[in-house]
Amino acid sequence: MQITLAPEFQGTPEGEEAEAIVRKCVHCGFCLATCPTYQLLGDELDSPRGRIYLMKQVLEGQAPTRETQLHLDRCLTCLNCETTCPSGVLYGNLVDIGRQIVERKVARPAGQARERAVLRTGLSSPLFGPAMRVGQAVRGLLPEKLKAKVPERRGPGAWPRRTHARKVLLLEGCVQPSMIPNINAATARVLDAAGIECVLPRGQGCCGAIKYHLADGEGGLAQMRANIDAWWPYIERGAVEAIVINASGCGKMVKDYGHLLRHDTHYAEKAARVTELARDLSELLPDIATALAGRVRPPAEVLAWHAPCTLQHGQQLRGGVERWLGELGFQLRPALHEAHLCCGSAGTYSVLQPELSLQLRERKLANLQGEHAAERPAAILSANIGCITHLQAGTELPVRHWIELLDAAMG
Repeated sequence: MQITLAPEFQGTPEGEEAEAIVRKCVHCGFCLATCPTYQLLGDELDSPRGRIYLMKQVLEGQAPTRETQLHLDRCLTCLNCETTCPSGVLYGNLVDIGRQIVERKVARPAGQARERAVLRTGLSSPLFGPAMRVGQAVRGLLPEKLKAKVPERRGPGAWPRRTHARKVLLLEGCVQPSMIPNINAATARVLDAAGIECVLPRGQGCCGAIKYHLADGEGGLAQMRANIDAWWPYIERGAVEAIVINASGCGKMVKDYGHLLRHDTHYAEKAARVTELARDLSELLPDIATALAGRVRPPAEVLAWHAPCTLQHGQQLRGGVERWLGELGFQLRPALHEAHLCCGSAGTYSVLQPELSLQLRERKLANLQGEHAAERPAAILSANIGCITHLQAGTELPVRHWIELLDAAMG
């Protein structure tokens, strides 16, 4: 696809990157078949190809409108299109650039602007934890819409105290420790049983995804730099072998640090090193499965497996959880249909686009649970805090992180 950048974008990092991405698009339309919003709405402007055209127009100097902004807002950034694309178009990078440009040029209605500001600042704020604990204490009294965003409190259990020669940094995340603290504690216990120690550096926080994907690029980059500062003393002295992330959305973002900070004189080399060290927790499963062989008592029932988009499309990690948990005796099956499609969580998407999000959730749950009693699993497993809480709000089946089930099976 040909593009001629408007003068304001010529010679700029965002303009040069966007131009290179747009030129790779060959207008084939393969992405339409796997785009969740196109599946629901049938409007090409709500598909990757249509949104690329909209962003191309903006980059060539055409003024964006509220309609342009709406179609970009509706994108889940699930990256299913990147998996499908035969030309290797990095649509996710392009839509982040497009959103930030349009955000600068198109004023939002006051209500929308406030809502986004609250999400950008509130979710990664130190006040989020106390607010969540209050919400969990009065959960039974909350309206259903709010109750769906407040998971029932599950205690984290004991943190292991042993030390090991093998050490990894563990990203705690911003909302996960308050919403489901057992995920991090279970991660530490399982890795401890495998002879790996989790280290929690002071000063780390949100991975930067919330602000960055809500068009606050500078705010997101500042959070990335803060994490690098927290991790760097351990990395510099070779004290850890990896940075482990057990929320696949955060993992995708941390693996992008090298790209996003490549023009930063002070952080480019450090960010590239962080990208090299970043590992989704599932990438440690070969070591975990070897260490725990014969020490696990998995449940006898079948468990449904929902691979988050950030795992299967963003990080391009497929099959690892099913394979290695299967080696340990777990019976996992993917969604009966459309296992590649998004569940509708997508970070803050379920808050900002509730109607589309709920349609996708019901579609996903139907495919995970099956139509008949014989197909119904005992639980649903996933690998991202957003997917877990979003799906749990729509089903009575327990929805858990796979590491929690593995932790419980160790007895």
